[in-house]
Amino acid sequence: MTTSSPGGPDQRPGDRGDLLDPRCPTRQLLDRIGTKWTSMAVKVLAEEAPGELRFAELRRRIPGISQKMLSTTLQSMARDGLVARRVEPTVPPAVHYRLTELGLSLERPLSALRVWAETHMPEIDRNNQLADESPPA
Repeated sequence: MTTSSPGGPDQRPGDRGDLLDPRCPTRQLLDRIGTKWTSMAVKVLAEEAPGELRFAELRRRIPGISQKMLSTTLQSMARDGLVARRVEPTVPPAVHYRLTELGLSLERPLSALRVWAETHMPEIDRNNQLADESPPA
């Protein structure tokens, strides 16, 4: 891994940057795809693949997400090429989303992370309980 600044004169397209540098493109991408809402949207859309879902149906299937947050999440995912957006010229417009091949390729690593979380949740819960019961240091 290089430690040059992303986009610097010694950085070539495709080179890895310094993940600890906030300007690192990889870090910025991980910030976007590492959100709970992106993970949930990928999961829900992957369940429909290769089909698509309308915005309202996506919102129903992701409990707790606001209309604004879903819109922001989908815009970011579309900008990154993870989802494709199709608008039907109706009144009001019907907007449909589906995962692209790139978006589908993200489902497996996110699924592995969910499996890890589910596997280790009891241990994490115990650690949190112990921390809550311990006197402050």
